[in-house]
Amino acid sequence: MEYRSFADLAATIARNSYRLPADIDLIVGIPRSGMLAANMLATHLNLPFLDLESFVAGLDPYVGRTVRPTMRVDGSTAPARVLVVDDSILSGESMVEVRTRLAAAGLGADITYCAVYAAREDHPEIDVWLEIVGHPRIFQWNLMRHRRLGDACFDIDGVLCHDPAEDENDDGERYGQFLVNAKPLHLPGVPIKHLVTSRLEKYRAQTEQWLRAHGVDYERLWMLDLPSAEERRRLKMHAVHKARVYRKTNACLFVESEDRQAIEIADLSGRPVLSIEAQRIVWPEHQAEAARQRFQRRKSPPDTMGQGVRQALLRGLRSTPIGTAFVRKLRSLMV
Repeated sequence: MEYRSFADLAATIARNSYRLPADIDLIVGIPRSGMLAANMLATHLNLPFLDLESFVAGLDPYVGRTVRPTMRVDGSTAPARVLVVDDSILSGESMVEVRTRLAAAGLGADITYCAVYAAREDHPEIDVWLEIVGHPRIFQWNLMRHRRLGDACFDIDGVLCHDPAEDENDDGERYGQFLVNAKPLHLPGVPIKHLVTSRLEKYRAQTEQWLRAHGVDYERLWMLDLPSAEERRRLKMHAVHKARVYRKTNACLFVESEDRQAIEIADLSGRPVLSIEAQRIVWPEHQAEAARQRFQRRKSPPDTMGQGVRQALLRGLRSTPIGTAFVRKLRSLMV
């Protein structure tokens, strides 16, 4: 399982933006996730930015006062080279739809298609990618609507809702009020297989009431059958209980709120855990070295010869009017 956070996205863009053509005039983001990546790229490269709809409509980009003197955004000059960006590509179907639409719009610009994260090196639907991230993968910005939630274990406090304050955590009336009135944090957009919490079984009714009120669709709620929070603390059952359920269900992933507990659950279960606090995959101790080696191989400079040769050929073709027309015709045949 591969995971990328918002911080990872920013780092990937900063580290690999050199792969992009040097003469970009405008960056266009594909809604919705591509808007995030395109905005980061535009900020990093100090370039104007538009969403796809505004670009098709022929609107001029708007930029803040502080950067306005550094770029032309008054519409006096049409952008010659446009970079169309999505956050990732897997099947390529979404990018094909975008290419078809832009080809039909006949906007006249020379368009380069980019995905920050590609599943493999060869994606004919795009011209350039910034990093290879294989499948299965989850991104922070699509976690709560990812189909793998249908086979995952999810913590509740600190994930679906905020943690109780110290004065609310009295294992009594105030805690009961917290359970039914807790503010949501990350609500899922798809069904979750298992909700696994260290909340005590005696609070099942309040927990289920909150889940119904916030439309959380789940298959099973696993709670801790102990008489009191004091007993739970004495036995140190938080991570033990969660790791036990994780092993029993054979779920594909456990999503835990606290990084410290994520480490314990990973070691006890022998399975990777996603830490919401640290926004990282925590590996079991005996797998940590292998995971680190995989990470180092992934970070090592990949063979970019294919991309470099292709970009060089395209630049050569674009140097003449006939070549430019040929490139546009070639791209139109790819959609």
